[in-house]
Amino acid sequence: MDEVVTQVGAFAPLIMNAVKALIVLILGWIVAGAVGGLVRRRINSTPQIDPTLGNFSASLVKWVILAMVLVAVLGIFGIEATSIVAILGAASLAIGLALQGTLSDLAAGVMLVVFRPYKLGQYVDIGGTAGTVKDLNLFTTELVTPDNVQIIVPNGQSWGSIITNYSAHDTRRVDLVFGIDYGDSADEAMKIILDVAKADERIHSDPEPWVRVTNLGDSSVDLTARLWCAAADYWDVKFEITKAVKEAFDAKGVSIPYPHSVEIHKQA
Repeated sequence: MDEVVTQVGAFAPLIMNAVKALIVLILGWIVAGAVGGLVRRRINSTPQIDPTLGNFSASLVKWVILAMVLVAVLGIFGIEATSIVAILGAASLAIGLALQGTLSDLAAGVMLVVFRPYKLGQYVDIGGTAGTVKDLNLFTTELVTPDNVQIIVPNGQSWGSIITNYSAHDTRRVDLVFGIDYGDSADEAMKIILDVAKADERIHSDPEPWVRVTNLGDSSVDLTARLWCAAADYWDVKFEITKAVKEAFDAKGVSIPYPHSVEIHKQA
């Protein structure tokens, strides 16, 4: 019995250190999250600062605090900070090879914040993946698709891909194509399209609406309309102008043809 008590007593300091380390980890995680959230709110409440910087800074502060917590936990077990630095220095090559993807994402995250090819709330296409930017942190960019699907893109892939930002400018051009019958007047149809466009207050007068005959198809004369509007109105303008032109064509007797198929039967 005395031997068992002696063994338990030998492990008592280790158990106490483990409990202390667990408490430090929990408190450190809570503090890191709280301070990161405070940094995000303070930065995002300043109109002159881009919210993207707030999210990135909050993520950076959180990870720095967690790194300090990790050093403190190791110190509880008697491992000094200088020893940690020495160990990391000796193992730097192995760590660098093992974490090269993570370090690449971290470096890319810094580049994305510095050069800002996209910001929070903008609709972008990153290497063929499209969505609205919801978050940009140290390692990843979070996108949300129009049907509310979350997509996580590593910053390394984002920075190394072609980025198409549909929200970078305040205005966008809406391109619409309408087909009319060969027997109808192209000039009259173009006038109808222009009248519909000019009647819509969302369509800008500079650049002015543009309508031209752009193709002679197999069964239709194709008219292309190029209309400028605010970027936020793009989809509404595209859908509503299409509907309005169809109704105007019907009212003016302009027909929209559809492909026809002809069957030829040979008699023996």
